[in-house]
Amino acid sequence: MSDTTKLVVEQRTQFGKGAARKIRRDHKIPAVMYGHGTDPVHITLPGHEAMLALKHTNALLTLVIDGKEHLALAKDVQRDPIKPVIEHVDLVVVRKGEKVTVEVTVHVEGEAGPETVVTTVMGTLELEVEATNIPEHVTVSVEGAEAGHQVHAGEVSLPSGATLVTDAEALVVNVTQQVTAEELEAELEEAEAEAGIEREESDEDAAEGESAEGADSAEGGSDEQASDEA
Repeated sequence: MSDTTKLVVEQRTQFGKGAARKIRRDHKIPAVMYGHGTDPVHITLPGHEAMLALKHTNALLTLVIDGKEHLALAKDVQRDPIKPVIEHVDLVVVRKGEKVTVEVTVHVEGEAGPETVVTTVMGTLELEVEATNIPEHVTVSVEGAEAGHQVHAGEVSLPSGATLVTDAEALVVNVTQQVTAEELEAELEEAEAEAGIEREESDEDAAEGESAEGADSAEGGSDEQASDEA
């Protein structure tokens, strides 16, 4: 069973941006709880405890309202883009044994073969799991994998009782051959040529060209002088 955090919350009757700002000034978090055909319940979460509980995705909370406990899943956590502040939380009421659909993080482990690049194409997988048994992540091993190795969603090992919702053919992890800087430059030049893009000569290239012209001029002058002396 997933660990739950018990929070004593307050039911609120004031809504709107002004009320939400006042709640946040009091170091609390405005939230709404809904699900199972019931009317939405607007609540206030204790700021510090809620911040700690919501560090992980798919946090399962036991909310105590007027002495009665409600099991709820954090469905949407809206965070301030700059400050370390949670602006609002949407919570879905769940029951023990009930299955829910959640996004679970893909964790890649192991060392792939030499001169390879490991790319995580999908950072999460959508799974159907019991609300009280949500995995923190699923693991994909690339230990010793060679270039060309691919892992699709249907090949990822899932926890017991979990069902894959994501398309089984979806590419999750891709192992490719490492590309050298020279190869990258050649590919870029080829792509630019196909697109009809002409590169501007850099200062370094211009300096090298002038140096080469100077050397040719000096060599030509030397040959002419040798011819005159002869």
